[in-house]
Amino acid sequence: MTTMELSDAEVAALLAEEAGAWLLKLRDERGFDDPTALRRDGDIGSHRLIMAALRQRFPDDAVLSEEGEGESGRTGSARLSASRVWIVDPLDGTREYGEAGRSDWAVHVALWKDGALSDGAVALPAAGHVLSSDAPPSPRWTDRRPRIAVSRSRPPALVESVATALDAELVPMGSAGAKVAAVVLGRVDAYVHAGGQYEWDSAAPVAVARAAGLHTSRIDGASLTYNNPDPKLTDLVVCRPDLATRLLAAIADAPTPPTARKE
Repeated sequence: MTTMELSDAEVAALLAEEAGAWLLKLRDERGFDDPTALRRDGDIGSHRLIMAALRQRFPDDAVLSEEGEGESGRTGSARLSASRVWIVDPLDGTREYGEAGRSDWAVHVALWKDGALSDGAVALPAAGHVLSSDAPPSPRWTDRRPRIAVSRSRPPALVESVATALDAELVPMGSAGAKVAAVVLGRVDAYVHAGGQYEWDSAAPVAVARAAGLHTSRIDGASLTYNNPDPKLTDLVVCRPDLATRLLAAIADAPTPPTARKE
């Protein structure tokens, strides 16, 4: 990978795109006879490619990666005093990556700088998309029954109540990146999650969603923050801005709404 003279957002997009291309090649070469090995090697290989590129261009920056160990992993402490931290999920939607024909998996690369997310990119390699905070698409939603993206494997129970309150359709999907991208692209109206995640699951998607003018928050309406000592970030809401008030109210009124603050 080479990054030349690019902005941070352009670097994020390039790294996500090139790691995604490598993952597609690995998938094509290996096939799906051993999906467990494919998923493992995809995760590790994509992490190594992104890490090597970041070390070459930004040797002084800190990294928080799902596949990282030591200072680049969840127990690292150097990032807590760093001014620049790359938050990476080298393969979001590992389950879907190992299934033939599925495109709802992603590569996430985000930059946290001076206390807040500043840049991010989400590559959807099998779908042919790279979404960047530098040039996000302008979502165009139709006047329709609301559509809410939810986890394909772990849909939170409260979303059933929310869907009933809003007369919404639930749309199961794979990775968090794919679900947020569906909102950014106007294919669904919201993504609600309350089943447990980490910062790398949402940092890059949230950076892109914010740049596109979407609402992003915890399920109780609190702000999403990153580069915390504990990278667990259990819940989030991403939605079209005109739906946010109704959606958060429906979540609050759910029979047994989870509490964002208890982790």
